[in-house]
Amino acid sequence: MTAPVNTIGLIAAFSTTTAFVPQLLRVWRLKSARDISLHMFLLFSFGEVMWLVYGLLIRSTPVILANIVTLALALAILALKLRYE
Repeated sequence: MTAPVNTIGLIAAFSTTTAFVPQLLRVWRLKSARDISLHMFLLFSFGEVMWLVYGLLIRSTPVILANIVTLALALAILALKLRYE
């Protein structure tokens, strides 16, 4: 892929991935994840694993990086959900 295409992918990945940071910080600060859907985050995390596998198979750096970070954030939110319930 060309550098401009990868740059667009990395910008998109950064934007969508960092969207989880405020939610993670909120759950951690409030020590409550009552409003977080466990089923949604389980399904979302499974989807992130599938995206990561896909990214590895097609060797796409933006897809791989975005999904590693997003999966880590989603799993952190899931862990806090289970801890605070």
